[in-house]
Order: sequence, then C-alpha cells, then structure tokens
Amino acid sequence: MKTNRLLLLVLPFLSLAGCTDNCKETRTFRRYSPVTFTANQLRQGVQIVPPQALVNPGKIYTKDQYLFINELKEGIHIIDNRNPSAPTPVAFVRIPGNGDMAVRDNILYADSYMDLVAFDISNPASIKPINRVQNVFPSGSFEGGWWSFDNTNQMVYDQKVSYVTETVDTNCEENVGPTAGWVTGVFFNAQASSAGSDKSSGSSTTNGVAGSMARFALYNDYLYTVNQSTMQLFDIKNPAEPKVGNAIQMGWGIETIFPYKDKLFIGSQTGMFIYDNTNPEKPERLSVFQHARVCDPVVVHDNLAYVTLRSGNQCGGFTNQLDIVDISDLANPRLLKSYPMRNPHGLGVAYPNLFICEGAYGLKSFDIADAMNVKQLQHIDDLNAFDVIPLEKSLLMIGKDGFYQFDATNPRQLRPLSHIPISRPSYY
Repeated sequence: MKTNRLLLLVLPFLSLAGCTDNCKETRTFRRYSPVTFTANQLRQGVQIVPPQALVNPGKIYTKDQYLFINELKEGIHIIDNRNPSAPTPVAFVRIPGNGDMAVRDNILYADSYMDLVAFDISNPASIKPINRVQNVFPSGSFEGGWWSFDNTNQMVYDQKVSYVTETVDTNCEENVGPTAGWVTGVFFNAQASSAGSDKSSGSSTTNGVAGSMARFALYNDYLYTVNQSTMQLFDIKNPAEPKVGNAIQMGWGIETIFPYKDKLFIGSQTGMFIYDNTNPEKPERLSVFQHARVCDPVVVHDNLAYVTLRSGNQCGGFTNQLDIVDISDLANPRLLKSYPMRNPHGLGVAYPNLFICEGAYGLKSFDIADAMNVKQLQHIDDLNAFDVIPLEKSLLMIGKDGFYQFDATNPRQLRPLSHIPISRPSYY
C-alpha cells in the first residue's frame, strides 16, 4: 500500500517581492503514516465509556430525540436531545474504525473496520454490545487514507492522518498564475486517489434518520451498506441478530446511499445510480445519471433528485454545483438545471426548502418550489458545514466547527439553538 498519498491544502503565498526572487509559501497538508492492528485488538477495543469531547466528528444520525455523532475512526457520541437548546451527552461508544451507523428499533448498527457491530440502546445510559458480524468489510477510506483487511492473517492495514504546516521558498515567476495541478488553492498528488423516526415499508419497526453522507441505510428487513465498490446487505428480520446477505457489485467510486420509497439512490464519484428495491433482498440497477468525476451525495423528494457535485479531496474534478434531476422516468433520469455552488458537501430537503452545506463557506437555505428558479433564502458564512438533517421544526448540522442545531421554522432566518464545539487544532 502506498503511504504517501498527499492532498496539499495550500494557502496563498505570502510574498511576491521581486518576481525573480524567492517567495515564501505556507502549506498545510495531510501526512499519511502506516499503522497496523490485529483483529483481536480491534474487537477488544469496543467499550462504553463516559461522554467525550468532539474532536474529529463525521456522520450524524438521530432517533427518538437522541443524537448519534460519529467520532471519525473512534466511535459514537450518544447525546440526549429532548431539549434541543441544551443537548446532554450521555455516553461514548468506543468503536475502533467506525465511520457509519444506523438504528432499527433499539438496535444500533456500526462498522468497526472489517466488522459490523450491533448494540442494544434501549437504555441509552447503559448501552450493551450484543452481536458482531465478522470479516464482512474488506476495505475502506478515512480522510483520504485507505485501510484494508487481510483475512488470512487477521490484520488491518491503515493509514494514520496527521496535519503538517510548513513554509518553503518558491520561485516567484513559477508561481504567477495557475500551474499544472494547482486549482483554487488545492493541489492533487498523482497518487491520491424525512424527519424523525420513519416507518419501514409499512412494518411496525422504526428507523432513525441519517444525513446525506451516509453509507448505511435501512429498508424493510434489510440494512444496506456501501463501500467504494460494493453494496453489502444484512438481513435484520431479527434486529438483534444481523445476518450477512447478498453483496452487489456497483463499480468503483461509490460515495453515499439514500433510500426513498422502494428505490435506492446511490451517489458516486461519476454519477447517481438508481436501484429498484421492490425485491429488498436483491436491488436491481435501473439507470445511471452521469456527471464529471466529483464527490456526489444525493437526496430525493417526489420526482426530483438533488445532487451536489464537489471538487477537491480524493474526488478529483473541478465542478461545484447543485444539479436538479427529473426522475419521473426512473429508467431515464434527466437534468433539469444546474446551479453554481462554492464547495457543496451534504444536503437535506424539507420541501419546499433545501439546505446545503458549503464546507468552509458555510450553510445555505433555498426555496426549491420552482426547480427552474431556485432561490437562496439565507447564507450563514461563519461556520464550517459538512452535513445536515432537516427535522420537522429544526435543522441538525455537523461540521469541522462541531455540531449545531437551528430552529428552522423560518428558513429565511435560521435561529441558532445550540452548539457542541470541537476540541482540536484550528488548522485541522
């Protein structure tokens, strides 16, 4: 495995005095170092511990007025959100290699590198691990670094990410204007690669709600998980005893999964895949809406899909926009209109409103009643936004600044309710 995949996040050079002289350029970039774990080490690392501070939050999830916030590769924060103005941390579930989660009834499912782990959360103050499906996820990615599982010797090979800032001398003339590989301050190394609990297909079971960046989804008697190339199903007829189901090959670059009615919408680096889920045991591909190579989460309402395309990171490409796609004919999705964005990440729809996270450029709300004339309602530009979950009257948002909640009854003026800050270096 190559260990020097670098995505250099470059700040503008600081000095241009004398174009034939040296300039100073400050760079902050990711450094990847190899780390290895035994399967036993990882499995023994699952623990329920007191609440911890947010350091490097990832995905968000909610069910029954509780919040589940992923701490990247470390576990899940459990937070009592019955009072959104004062969310109360309850516990931290330490899960090595965790990135995603889903909740069916009182069972929390979470990945732990190569395994799927199930927890009983019927009493959030006394969470218990109850089941584990071993050796089902062969590989994955965190922050641009890759991990893989060797089933023969029961080892996980991962990459630890650290952030390094350095100032170097550069030639002024060589740095005037864009050069090969440098676009809007980013350099790509050639080696880098509905609100509240809902009912599932008319059954009496209840599921939680995920953000648009989720790789886990629930429908009927199945948990669907996606990695870079495969949809792995788990039979959860008995939620406490997940069983390995079919594995469906989807091609490389899979990013997210969004269930809507009896369809699955898959965001990938090259397009939006639509799967018919009439037979939940074996979804079948209906069509693909293709676009340039960029990161691609998707959400759906009625006959329209909302897709954000984002350049940067491991996704490559240089497109930043919102695509609105007509899916009234699921076999032939059709682009209606594209709207320029800065660097869109996750998004959430609470029709007739859409909320889009613009990364370092903040959070935006839109009126989408007319797909051909989408109107921006508000732009909060003093926070970093990664993903959102719109609820009936509020909006949950996660980003590098931490977790935020807003009163969303007036989407033209989102009112802050609470903020759980992070505790880490500002350049992270």
